[in-house]
Amino acid sequence: MQTIVNKTFKEITPGDAATVQRTLQAGDVRAWAAAFGEVDMLAGPGESQGAAGIVTAILTALVGSALPGPGTSIRTTSVQIKGALPIGAAMTARLVVREKRSDQGIVVLDGQCTDPAGQIVATAILEVLAPTTRQQYQMAEHRLEGLVDRCRDLKPMLTGVVHPCSADALAGAVEAAAAGLILPVLFGPEAEIQQIADQAHLDIAKCRIVGTDGPEDSALKAATAAGAGEVAALMKGSLHTDVLLHAVMQKEAKLLTGRLISHCVMVSVPTYARRFVISDVALNIAPDTDQKRDICQNAIGFARALGIDLPKVAVLAAVEMVQTKMPATLDGAILAKMADRGQIVGGIVDGPLDLDAAVDAEAARIKHISSPIAGLADVLIVPNIEAGNMIYKNLAFMADAQIAGLVVGARVPVILTSRADSAAARRFSAAAAVLYADALTRDPAILLPEIAE
Repeated sequence: MQTIVNKTFKEITPGDAATVQRTLQAGDVRAWAAAFGEVDMLAGPGESQGAAGIVTAILTALVGSALPGPGTSIRTTSVQIKGALPIGAAMTARLVVREKRSDQGIVVLDGQCTDPAGQIVATAILEVLAPTTRQQYQMAEHRLEGLVDRCRDLKPMLTGVVHPCSADALAGAVEAAAAGLILPVLFGPEAEIQQIADQAHLDIAKCRIVGTDGPEDSALKAATAAGAGEVAALMKGSLHTDVLLHAVMQKEAKLLTGRLISHCVMVSVPTYARRFVISDVALNIAPDTDQKRDICQNAIGFARALGIDLPKVAVLAAVEMVQTKMPATLDGAILAKMADRGQIVGGIVDGPLDLDAAVDAEAARIKHISSPIAGLADVLIVPNIEAGNMIYKNLAFMADAQIAGLVVGARVPVILTSRADSAAARRFSAAAAVLYADALTRDPAILLPEIAE
């Protein structure tokens, strides 16, 4: 949770400032353009109402969260677009107090947005009625940039990049290294990797390369290195997922824990004010009840490592009532009772719950569902891979969600990058791996807690 505290009118002085960075995606521009009825979503800088909407939203959010903060009432805003908003890159929004009007309690703020090169893309003037009393509130973590921010005080993590024999795969490792998240160790044919780097203009001079004879050899050597503690995480390159995971599961790799490995993805959706975890969307096709117990426990550990102290876990089904002909509802009820008996620990588990009741308190109220999870779910356990994969991809590709995914349950995290992943998704997943590995070092019970048998 994040604590938001305001500044009262008396505490504010001219020159006070607040800053935030936001990385805009094409989907942001499309959504705002549609809201303003614009046919050309990337209209010129002085013509795009969508751009004005984005800037206004970012600056007014900064008013409400930082300067002056909670309790502020916005009276007027005036925005001018000076240049094209950066897409896929960080835009910096800044507010500075220009003046105070003591007779009215009004604060006048100058707003400015700049692109990564420091060029001004928008300016604004905002007049706000500042709060007169101290206010604060707890806000759930939302955007995934916070994962990267939390890694700034940690050393880059030695990461085995498995068979990065495509420009996309190699670029993902180089980008994560440039962000200060990992130190890549490249497992693959050395000459081929160097040729790809040269053609794609990627600098891998500081990367150690462990030569291999092909995908299977790359996977086995990387997994063995992870089991020996030579690298702290693995990152999938351009080989098939099953080849990598087959190597991870080999006894000689020494990565198995006795628990099912599963995939967890943390998701941040612009229209939902808390980030959450979905599992399993990529590995286990139709898990039985015992396997779902491991999936649930893995997801709790993943959520805790990424900053959710006591995850609220919803075991999803199509309905919230137990129906003997619907196995997912039986699994939900069984897993909830297993958590009551200490067979699943570290979180609050309830089920069965349908998706709307899990994430929307009003829906749960209307349906008369009494649950500590209702409307507050941090983790969604899906019935099978089809349901999970469709939810995940719908959010990622149609709702402009931020995502960070890992395979967990082995002794090191495995970053499963995809050719369709954005650069941001690769960066967030690398940050998730750094935080997960750090949590395992500080508290091994994150992975293998003591449970009742």
